Amino acid sequence: MSAGLLDASALRAWAHNAVADLISHTDEINRLNVFPVADADTGTNMLFTMRAAWAQADAHSGADDAATVAARLADGALRGARGNSGVILSQILRGLADVSAEAAADRGGGLSDIDGALLAAAFRHAVSLAVTSMGQLVAGTIVSVLQEAASAAEVAAGTGAVLAEVVAEAGRAAAAALERTPTQLEVLAAAGVVDAGGRGLLVLLDALSRTLSGHSPPRPVYLPSPAAAAVAPATPASPQFEVMYLLADCDADGIEKLRVRLDELGDSVAIAASGRQAGTPGRYSVHVHADDAGAAVEAALEVGTPSRIQITALSGGGDRHPSGSWTRERAVLAVVDGGGAESLFRTEGAQTLRVEPDVPISAHQLLHALVNTGAAQVMVLPNGYVAAEELLAGWAVAADWGIDMAPIPAASMVQGLAALAVHDPERRLVDDGFTMARAAGGARHGSVRLAAEEALTWAGTCRPGDGLGIAGDEVVIVGDGLVAAGAGLIDVLLAAGGELVTVLTGHEVDEDVAAALTAHVREHHPGTEMVTFHTGHFGDALLIGVE
Repeated sequence: MSAGLLDASALRAWAHNAVADLISHTDEINRLNVFPVADADTGTNMLFTMRAAWAQADAHSGADDAATVAARLADGALRGARGNSGVILSQILRGLADVSAEAAADRGGGLSDIDGALLAAAFRHAVSLAVTSMGQLVAGTIVSVLQEAASAAEVAAGTGAVLAEVVAEAGRAAAAALERTPTQLEVLAAAGVVDAGGRGLLVLLDALSRTLSGHSPPRPVYLPSPAAAAVAPATPASPQFEVMYLLADCDADGIEKLRVRLDELGDSVAIAASGRQAGTPGRYSVHVHADDAGAAVEAALEVGTPSRIQITALSGGGDRHPSGSWTRERAVLAVVDGGGAESLFRTEGAQTLRVEPDVPISAHQLLHALVNTGAAQVMVLPNGYVAAEELLAGWAVAADWGIDMAPIPAASMVQGLAALAVHDPERRLVDDGFTMARAAGGARHGSVRLAAEEALTWAGTCRPGDGLGIAGDEVVIVGDGLVAAGAGLIDVLLAAGGELVTVLTGHEVDEDVAAALTAHVREHHPGTEMVTFHTGHFGDALLIGVE
């Protein structure tokens, strides 16, 4: 990232800073939320949407240009948009993506960075997109604040100001427009608040200033006026449900038909489009508040193909998205090696972070996987693939991002499976973590590998091709091949008792090995259950656990 330039790296850094700043300001923004529905979730909706944008852009950290990263931010936001404010945020990012793509095309492909003129044009385009998505411009909302920011950016860019100053001028205009919102919208004046979405937009602009210049201007904490709130009139009853979905295979006429139908069913209608090639159907994010949620979905079926349908009761208390607007309360993230292991852990209900051969898992990769779980609380099974310092760093950053991470001391995938078997999301986090940790610790484990050279071990001399049974950090069995070493290691692990033996076979291990070990257990340890899975992991040929 070059100082003062909005290149691909800076765009990713801005998305990261924006998420961090929205976390800090979520409660403040939620307290301001009275329009269009006083459901106290504008801050969490914008946070959730920006998290989705960041995750999509950060998933690809190669040598991308600015236009490519902008497109990924927009795509992630559209897919993860929550609420009216999230839909509008997706259109702000689409404005940046569309203008960047056009500039890249004009220059023959590729866009190294976005300058002040392009950013001002992106803001102006975003205003148009937002108005189109909402159906009309309502003064005193995030769109009118964006409009003032776009005008100020255009003036600054027209005078030749550098990018950081263009952003600073946009921020100053947005702050002034935000202060005026109570004079433009009666419901804001009655509640004694500025517009919540406009406040969220100011957070995003300040995060951009910090990304470019290293600092952002101080802002007051925007609080509801106690005097105004005391005399505020009762708000009319809102519809019962918030309905959101993605819509594909729909043309422009279908979208207009859908908007008319949704206006009949409820209010707060927003239909945001993705960027698309001319003449081809695109994707849309659809939002409506309605009493008849089923009818709102049926309306989509008449014009296209809906997916990712979400129907949420409008409680008005801001409690629809617990712990920072995550889609679910708790998940399990397992770090795994091999395609078979990925399938196995996913079948058992975990989400996975797959190890690449000879590439250690970093705290950054761990954070990305945590965000992608969509959960407020995540039980992490490192399975021996995450260094302690990376696990600790990921834990610290996850806490800053509003994620409660509970690392389970699983040193092998066989221990991870034992822990996963007793996971219960209905228990308290601490109880679930304790039970999983106890199950992992109770699973005795070892591994088998082939000796590459002659050496002296604790179990005697080994020669190339011998099987080495390892428990802890020591070789305890030297056998003639994988089967002999595996059988000997199983005997050692079962010496202290056990009811279940689990064997995971690795990359290029023949299925006859698992069959031979199963026969050994049946013959020498009757009454002990034996299960095998071909996980395809690299490194040690066999992973063996006893419970």
